[in-house]
Amino acid sequence: MGAAEYAKTSILVVEDDSELAEAIGQELTRRGYEVSYAFDAPQGLSKAQTGEYHLLILDRMLSEADGLSIIQGLQRYQILVPALIISALDDVDERVKGLNAGADDYLTKPFSFAEMGARVEALLRRPSPSQQLLLQAGKLSLDLLKRKAFLDNEDVDLTPREFELLEYFIRRPSQLITRHMLLQQVWKLRFSPQTNVVDVHISKLRKKIDSQRESSYIRNVRGAGFIFDAGA
Repeated sequence: MGAAEYAKTSILVVEDDSELAEAIGQELTRRGYEVSYAFDAPQGLSKAQTGEYHLLILDRMLSEADGLSIIQGLQRYQILVPALIISALDDVDERVKGLNAGADDYLTKPFSFAEMGARVEALLRRPSPSQQLLLQAGKLSLDLLKRKAFLDNEDVDLTPREFELLEYFIRRPSQLITRHMLLQQVWKLRFSPQTNVVDVHISKLRKKIDSQRESSYIRNVRGAGFIFDAGA
């Protein structure tokens, strides 16, 4: 399967060496991928948390933090995306440490762009890690295979859009979610129309999932968006 089949695949490059990041990005763009950049761990984690990317390329030795901290941060939010670590740390113990932390592949510097491209394509051919079968948050659970929702093991009748909306929230516990993010990631809109469609759907969703709680799973943050709180 060639890169042409991934013409709309988005890759996030997290590398604090701007020249190397640009060179990697140029090669990926030449192969038909859409490329975004982050130059430190906080920026990388913030961008990766949007769920927009099909693959991450992470420098292991970022200036302020270990690149593995990004993978671990995403795991806490149940955001699963393939990650290729690039690093000058080439001994076996370091490669094993990276893979055990959740990286899907490990490429040591210096490397050829031909090898990098082959590894990228191999990772993108794998089934998406987001295709796990079950998500849980408090008394809520989602069967991702059957597209069914349960509250305290009882069926919850959700529309397909409500299911997608709840899945998006559950994967991002305690994270501020804006209306723009929901319109972009759940409704697949690349602009933010003047509409209350997000609020209408969230209101309907709350009525279905909050029956056993004093406070809502989905909290309003005035003027900012929403936060999903599984433990409240």
